[in-house]
Amino acid sequence: MKMRLSTLKDQGVQAFTLLEMLLVLLIISVLMLLFVPNLSKQKDKVTDTGNAAVVKLVENQAELYELSHGEKPSLKQLQEDGSISDRQQKAYQDYYAKHKDEAKKLN
Repeated sequence: MKMRLSTLKDQGVQAFTLLEMLLVLLIISVLMLLFVPNLSKQKDKVTDTGNAAVVKLVENQAELYELSHGEKPSLKQLQEDGSISDRQQKAYQDYYAKHKDEAKKLN
């Protein structure tokens, strides 16, 4: 074993010490603690923006349904008609559950 270590030292092989490795891991951990909460906030913002776009789509589909059938549709009617999907209906409901101050156009 000693011979192997001395051979490595003779060849000029350099390595990181345990302290240096721990310091690097500490720095990476601190950076992760700073950035991860911001990423989750951004994810919520992106989801909310996407749901707002779905709301516009659902309202446009409702308007098209009303022009075609002569009556205001409900969300269930739009879904049964195939105008919107289950995911779009859920996104529409989630958006208005989060934004209670805005007037919902469909029930």
